[in-house]
Amino acid sequence: MVHPVPRAPKRNPLPSAMGQSSAPTAPSVPSQLPTIEEISAGGVVVEMHDGEPRVAIIARINRGGRLEWCLPKGHPEGAETHAEAAVREIEEETGIAGDILAPLGSIDYWFTVSGHRVHKTVHHFLLRATGGLLTIENDPDHEAVDVAWVRIDDLAKKLSFPNERRISDLARELLPEYF
Repeated sequence: MVHPVPRAPKRNPLPSAMGQSSAPTAPSVPSQLPTIEEISAGGVVVEMHDGEPRVAIIARINRGGRLEWCLPKGHPEGAETHAEAAVREIEEETGIAGDILAPLGSIDYWFTVSGHRVHKTVHHFLLRATGGLLTIENDPDHEAVDVAWVRIDDLAKKLSFPNERRISDLARELLPEYF
């Protein structure tokens, strides 16, 4: 077996705010773990309530046992498009049916699980709620442990992940075009 030789730590040549060099970065060592590509789709489903837009979000327990609030999402099934998967997953995880209004873009990130590196891309959409009742009872994977309506102005404070907060900001910017 060949073991990679770690490189010397790199230093950022730009001075920090205090006028000193920043700390060394971690050595760049190629991963020995196999990589899996994953695709998911979901998004921001909005309904108007007393003249204010609100969004359905879910809570789940992460691998570390902490509660995370996030946008509903999941894997496409069969020949589903990303948009079709987003509509289905949002309804399964929140109980709320919706119609696609606009794409909100994609985010991607990496994590490691069970001896694999996973590169996950999530395609997000803005949806108008068309019906349903807020519930986690229809979630076939039982990942969601709670569901809530959140005012869109409070959404970024409630979501656990910065990349999803950016998606929620995009959705809020687009709302005047659709509501």
